[in-house]
Amino acid sequence: MQSNETSEIVRRFNQAFLEHEPAILKDLIAPDCVMESIQPAPDGTRYEGYDVNLAFWQAMAADRINRFEVEDTVVMGDRANIRWRFHFGDGGSVRGVSLIRVRDGRIVEALAYAKTPGQSAPLPE
Repeated sequence: MQSNETSEIVRRFNQAFLEHEPAILKDLIAPDCVMESIQPAPDGTRYEGYDVNLAFWQAMAADRINRFEVEDTVVMGDRANIRWRFHFGDGGSVRGVSLIRVRDGRIVEALAYAKTPGQSAPLPE
């Protein structure tokens, strides 16, 4: 797959969240799409199929209280890494990354990982 095609799909995917336009997502998701969300920790929730992924992402894109900020996007062939910050309506935020895979012009895999707020592990000596 061409990086240009992946770049365009990821650009439109990000646009849906940045502009709160859930309709953009309808043509971006593959019938066999697999997505893993960041909650609940540590493994998140796995969603399989077009309908459940479309509903999840459209609800998130329509949300005008919370918002995404894309910090960086790197595309390599059929894959993209999106580094983001999710801002909560109360002023808090969490940083994370989504690992996206595209096939035949549609997202087939989206695995999200986030930094956990609060405690950090002790560094090895």
